[in-house]
Amino acid sequence: MVKTIKSVTLDEHDRKIVAALRNDGRMSVTELARVVGLSKTPCQVRLRRLVDSGVIRGFQAVVDPAALGLDHVAFTEVKLSDTREQALTEFNAAVRRIPEVEECHMLASHFDYLLKVRTRDIRRYREVLGEKLSNLPHVSSTSTYVAMETVKDTGS
Repeated sequence: MVKTIKSVTLDEHDRKIVAALRNDGRMSVTELARVVGLSKTPCQVRLRRLVDSGVIRGFQAVVDPAALGLDHVAFTEVKLSDTREQALTEFNAAVRRIPEVEECHMLASHFDYLLKVRTRDIRRYREVLGEKLSNLPHVSSTSTYVAMETVKDTGS
């Protein structure tokens, strides 16, 4: 679930902290302070505020999916039969429980959602589509686009 960001004003130092951590999330606070031009304590205070406010949602390892045998990516368009708020809430809750769905975006388009689905191969994707995605609440149709190559991936 996406955390709601509290209203926070970012200054130049805050933006430098965010940029430095996006580049290297394992950077020590001492190194971070040096990079952004602050002493350690003010840097720690700012970092805590950025985390507490939701600007920084967390820290995680960026893993190579191919190393885990998960290098098949498909994008799935989903059209719902009902787009009233209750139906959207039910779909959203159900799609969050499918581990193969890496991303889910509601769109203003001729379809309602775009999913990024990662599996080991096309055979497994077909199982996920048939057993999970097609059975999500209020799904009326899906269309799939298989990625042939990933040209850019920010790794988040």
